[in-house]
Amino acid sequence: MTLPIQNAEEMANPCAAPVGSMAFRRTPNLRSGNTEDKRKEIALYFTNTFDTYTRLFDCLRDDTGFYQKPIPLRHPLIFYLGHTATFFVNKLLLAKLIPERINPHMESIFAVGVDEMSWDDLSEENYDWPSVSAVKEYRAKVRAAVLNIINTLNLVLPIDWENTWWPIIMGIEHERIHLETSSVLIRQHELAKVKPLPHWPRCQETGQAPTNKLLSVSAGKVSIGKSFDSAFYGWDNEYGHHTADVAEFKASQYLVSNQEFLEFVEGGGYQQNRFWSEEGLAWRQYTAAKHPTFWCWRNGWFLRLMTEEIAMPWDWPAEVNYHEAKAFCEWKTVETGLHIRMPTEDEWYRLCSQAGVAELGNKIADANLHLDHFASSCPVTRHQHGSWFDVVGNVWQWTETPIYPFNDFKVHPLYDDFTTPTFDGKHNIIKGGSWISSGNETRLSARYAFRRHFFQHAGFRYIASNVAASSPNAYYESDKLLSEYAEFHFGDTFYGVENFPKALATIALEAMKGKATGKALDLGCACGRASFELARQFEHVDGIDFSANFTSLAAKMAEQGEVRYARVEEGDLVSYHTRTLQQLGLEDSASRVSFFQGDACNLKPQFTGYDLVLAANLIDRLYQPRRFLADMAHRINAGGLLLIASPYTWLAEHTPKEEWIGGFKKDGENVTTLDGLKAQLATHFTLVGEPRKVPFVIRETQHKFQHTLSELTIWERKPR
Repeated sequence: MTLPIQNAEEMANPCAAPVGSMAFRRTPNLRSGNTEDKRKEIALYFTNTFDTYTRLFDCLRDDTGFYQKPIPLRHPLIFYLGHTATFFVNKLLLAKLIPERINPHMESIFAVGVDEMSWDDLSEENYDWPSVSAVKEYRAKVRAAVLNIINTLNLVLPIDWENTWWPIIMGIEHERIHLETSSVLIRQHELAKVKPLPHWPRCQETGQAPTNKLLSVSAGKVSIGKSFDSAFYGWDNEYGHHTADVAEFKASQYLVSNQEFLEFVEGGGYQQNRFWSEEGLAWRQYTAAKHPTFWCWRNGWFLRLMTEEIAMPWDWPAEVNYHEAKAFCEWKTVETGLHIRMPTEDEWYRLCSQAGVAELGNKIADANLHLDHFASSCPVTRHQHGSWFDVVGNVWQWTETPIYPFNDFKVHPLYDDFTTPTFDGKHNIIKGGSWISSGNETRLSARYAFRRHFFQHAGFRYIASNVAASSPNAYYESDKLLSEYAEFHFGDTFYGVENFPKALATIALEAMKGKATGKALDLGCACGRASFELARQFEHVDGIDFSANFTSLAAKMAEQGEVRYARVEEGDLVSYHTRTLQQLGLEDSASRVSFFQGDACNLKPQFTGYDLVLAANLIDRLYQPRRFLADMAHRINAGGLLLIASPYTWLAEHTPKEEWIGGFKKDGENVTTLDGLKAQLATHFTLVGEPRKVPFVIRETQHKFQHTLSELTIWERKPR
């Protein structure tokens, strides 16, 4: 395959190397090697990528093809020609590697792309796009600027997230992603707008399609997730860790071929609603789809490639979106009597392991990847991996798994919205790469996800399994108050102040020494941290809060062992956090806690017989605190303890003034809340020890914190 110039020798001889020559460079090892050799390697990686991307647009027949949208839901191709160069400038500015913009106008209109969030969300915005020549001139300036940085910037290995070279690698890998997505848009363009070129040659091979069969993949454990000291560049969603036990399943030996998918088409699969999910059916009806998008009927079936149509190669992989692949699997389930579906991400990794698939090295890939062979798909029988074919390469493979963050996920400050907008349960992971996937995309660790109606160079293989595909938790809580309390309960500590719910629970457990620890009640439990801490010693703990949102988050932590939330940094800027019971040493507590929504002034009868009741920062937020205090006498066992912690911030908006038990004058004298507690509890409780101040800090933003003292009193229930 002819690829763009990489060095001075190639400038002298612009006829680049043929297919299979390794002209398209691999993503570099960022940890090892001589620094000057690494500088040269990265320079070549940059120019190789930048120039290949520029030459992709030579496939347009003339300039008019740059301004007509290939599909209504995306920008015209002129945007994508300029976008990747603008990305370099924007990231280098953020990293303070360049002092000013190269072209503010270009960097405004080319900054933000269109994520095809909905197939019926048509955008009719008008843009005053610049000329093709102007954009190419702009690209040349950006190319020179980036090369100057590469040639002059101090380089210290390894290159990791904190290294000043990271945004340079980020820009290169970003452009490689757009090399692929732009090739898909060119493929979706009107045929009259594009032209075949010899340096983007399609595969010429085709033959009889194989009969697919299911081969067993043994059960096993997968452990995935990139370490932050990895030698190769990664996007944020690749980092962290995830382990899973995968049950035995059977995987199709081949990707589903056009021939195999034809059986579904001719069997009426596009007409039978029962095979389609609700979302898939809505897409199918809206688009009036009757066959795969890239299939064309010309008195016979033809296949649209990037720049031409060819007679249908029946042994090539069928290229469809997730909805079509899912409907095929439902149809196949009926046809075979087996439980047919697509693999999960975990199952794909298990298949890779059994098939002996390793990372792509510095040799011609034994897979249709990295432009090593063709500028198109090829027969599904061409590249064998163990007992299977095309475990990686040829086309991406849809999975059943919506994209989700691994444990210890975090975003890079220079690109904090690369993945997080897709943590919505609506973007499914694709694995394995296609013929044009390159750089980071070809790594086994790569995790890319698209909306289920999206078209990529993507197909699928199916599996047979009696185990239903599970969907990991991808959702990040974004409600400001709930996120603040999630951080308050499970997050970082600030200014040397101990975690407040944990501190109260520690005091409570110390006070319970020598007493029965059967049942405890955490009243006003919020997100539940104190409940989990009390369950270290109590046989069972009930957590009750008036807020259903709080108790839902607490229950999620108990059920899933983790919570995720977006923490405000400033304005609309947020950071993303995952907190787990395991990190807190509380994984054994989950089975001993239950959470309920309830009113502390009107508890249900079953909440009784407690050896401990903890009421933290609650009493000054109740509408009838006296009623609450009187009720506690009937719910706590003799000898049991009532712990009340409060900053006593009485407010009429929460508690009518006539209901306050302190914080006012009576008969000209001050009445404190402690005075009121003594008056209300004296009949049934004895104050144990002296009140103590317990500090807490609530983080609102990275620059705003609330520091408060809560007064803690401990009351022992008298014998009945």
